[in-house]
Amino acid sequence: MKIILATLLFSLAGFCAVGQSATPSAEKQIKAAVLAAPADKRAGAAVYGYNQKGEMVLLRKGTNEMVCLSDDPKLKGFSVSCYHKDLDPFMARGRELKKQGKAQQEIFDMREAEAKSGKLNMPKQPTSLFVYTAADEDVNPTTGEVKNGYLRYVVYIPYATAESTGLPLKPEAPGMPWIMFPGSHSAHIMITPPPPAKDKQ
Repeated sequence: MKIILATLLFSLAGFCAVGQSATPSAEKQIKAAVLAAPADKRAGAAVYGYNQKGEMVLLRKGTNEMVCLSDDPKLKGFSVSCYHKDLDPFMARGRELKKQGKAQQEIFDMREAEAKSGKLNMPKQPTSLFVYTAADEDVNPTTGEVKNGYLRYVVYIPYATAESTGLPLKPEAPGMPWIMFPGSHSAHIMITPPPPAKDKQ
């Protein structure tokens, strides 16, 4: 009986250790998160990541206009993003509503209503978002290095339309800019370059 109990306790301890190590150190999270930012913005960007409880926390204060989000270790795949600080109220509200269990359309509708009422502050000028993604197998958990990453770009222009920008409602060629959610608080220009060739090494 003692042997069985000891085995169970050992297994449980091992399980807990795995769970605790699932969240990378703050240093590694910061290193990975800023990969989404332009190179000259990385050193001064604020970075949000996750503690060992899985809670989003501020890992590093910023000194410039960029805010970066670390990869969520609970989700499949690798995804980090950086955006202009004036988008933070919009982004933070989306995270809050998602945490409450709201569906994507509910989040859109609620932020639309709040933006129109003035409760949710949206940027007065065009603001950028950068998203950098990769497959799990292309991320080295020890070094934090990423290969075969894919970077796409978004420029938010609240209430912009195809007519006000001259952009199409869908891309007509790879990497061609187009406008999504025209006329809404979330109107933005999408720029999605062709995916990079897969590294065979």
